[in-house]
Amino acid sequence: MGTAQKELATAAVRTTWQIDPAHTEAGFAVRHLMVSTVKGRFAGVTGRIVLDEANPAQSSVEVTIAAASIDTREEKRDAHLRSADFFDAEKYPALTFRSRRVEPAGEGRFRVVGDLTIKGVTREVVLRVEDGGRAQDPWGGERIGYSAETKIDRRDFGLTWNQALETGGVVVGNEVRILLEVEAVRQAAEQAA
Repeated sequence: MGTAQKELATAAVRTTWQIDPAHTEAGFAVRHLMVSTVKGRFAGVTGRIVLDEANPAQSSVEVTIAAASIDTREEKRDAHLRSADFFDAEKYPALTFRSRRVEPAGEGRFRVVGDLTIKGVTREVVLRVEDGGRAQDPWGGERIGYSAETKIDRRDFGLTWNQALETGGVVVGNEVRILLEVEAVRQAAEQAA
């Protein structure tokens, strides 16, 4: 097989998918007052997935999350989370994730290792990803879905604000569970130049 034929074969199995912000959510859960869990979400999620059907390890993911889109259903708390005490959304408007490698982990499961950047600090994280399947949408497009999760220590990203309680413990836990529900739309194949 010649070089041009190999490139065409690769293009046939490699597809690009645009994340659909209207059907994608980045959620999180963190302990509050050491007795309950506060859950929230970021609505402003964009990005793309390059999927290699023949060799999933050659796939890649890029995600951008608007820091100001945080929603915990409590406006005062959300304003505090957008402030310099936490995300400093004015100075650091985006949280980003860029994969370094994708590792198959069983039928329909993957480990996606990549760089998560929050508040200007980048750390490696591992997302445990589950393939949610594919479907044709009513408008003639093809969609895929994925669920992913990981845990981080918020202090690793400079999110260190806290307040000690008189009874011991702190207001905000350090471990944050991150949950992603992603739906993406297949993009038209790029034409060869």
